[in-house]
Amino acid sequence: MSTTVKVTAAEVNKLRQATGAGMMDCKKALVEAEGDFDKAIEVLRKKGQKVAEKRADRESSEGAAVAKINADETAGVAIVLGCETDFVGKNESFVALANDLAELALNYDSKEAFLEADFGGMTVADKLTEQTGVIGEKLDITAFEKLEAPYVGAYVHINKIAALVGLSAKVDKADVLVKDVAMQVASMGATTLSYKDFDPAFVASETEARIAEIKKENEELARLGKTLKNVPQYISMSQITPEVLAEAEEAAKAELKAEGKPEQIWDRILPGKMDRFLSDNTTLDKEKALLDQKFIKDEKKNVADYVASYGDVEITSFKRVTVG
Repeated sequence: MSTTVKVTAAEVNKLRQATGAGMMDCKKALVEAEGDFDKAIEVLRKKGQKVAEKRADRESSEGAAVAKINADETAGVAIVLGCETDFVGKNESFVALANDLAELALNYDSKEAFLEADFGGMTVADKLTEQTGVIGEKLDITAFEKLEAPYVGAYVHINKIAALVGLSAKVDKADVLVKDVAMQVASMGATTLSYKDFDPAFVASETEARIAEIKKENEELARLGKTLKNVPQYISMSQITPEVLAEAEEAAKAELKAEGKPEQIWDRILPGKMDRFLSDNTTLDKEKALLDQKFIKDEKKNVADYVASYGDVEITSFKRVTVG
């Protein structure tokens, strides 16, 4: 094999177009094949392209999460460009590639359409294959989310979590509102907008599981002589009917009577007890429903209260993608 064969840029580009392999891989293959195009393809199959095939079943558990918003701030996309190691995921050129891909992804509504889109003369899917051969790690789009609304904003946390939030209108300081809520989405991992969106079967199953878990924990706490946890009857506001509230209020009054509290001061005490009842029996909402979560910048209010402080505007939807 000659190591002094000169190959032209046109030849390298032709091989690259034909195989989807990296530019340097194509050049090295042509040199090794002494300029023979067909032999160069075989070289790539044994080397660069073989690397891609071998890594097809590997997990892209690291990577970079990025988000992009269009020029008129009415659409956003969040993607994760996955790789195998954190070392590659933090590489500047890798993150730059993720950002370039996200810019392109703004034009597409699905991951499938995006992967077939043109990216520098090849499809996005082929670009990922090419870079798999170049880098030596499996690259993949492991998450793709698109969101459209009258006003859209985003927040990205150290390229590990990206969140999109849509507003019903572009109100005054909408940029602050949408960033704060997107940060909430990224940090607290809500799965739905409101408790009203929960499936009843999911709530019922989750209630049973959570009560069983607390009872089991209480067995151990009792054994250790420690204070037992309160076992709730419910876990979501979706379960709190007017009848349930009436029963809870009667139970609270009975408790005050048993404690010997004068009836004339009950009105001052009951609101606090009812607030505590709701707090103890809506744990699912506070964990999974965005609007019902405590606002991370001011835990005296929930997210719904914070949004309401901006006037006539609502959160229409949100999306969240994470690395790994």
